[in-house]
Amino acid sequence: MRVKRGVATHKSHVKIRKATKGMSHPNRVSYRRGKQAVTKSLQYATRDRRNRKRTFRQLWNARINAGARLHGTTYSKLIAGLKKANVTLDRKVLSELAVNEPKAFEAVVKSAK
Repeated sequence: MRVKRGVATHKSHVKIRKATKGMSHPNRVSYRRGKQAVTKSLQYATRDRRNRKRTFRQLWNARINAGARLHGTTYSKLIAGLKKANVTLDRKVLSELAVNEPKAFEAVVKSAK
């Protein structure tokens, strides 16, 4: 008895069509173009998950540097001072302090000097 594969094929086509929701017309309606678009979009998603970590760290460093310069020091001197003083605040927390809690950030800067 031969095996007909129409149901499985239809299911995979529907899966691709769902994944291409919101894309341009040819990618939505054509299965072949849609499959290519989904593959590429997953590659971009993987790449950009890595890049997001990089860009946030850049932002945090810029904010810490701006806050440090308001208190008469630089980013590199502040980080070096924090390491010597065994202060284990990460850059995300330091940037939040620099932006939202200037008094607390000032105390951190003093402990680093």
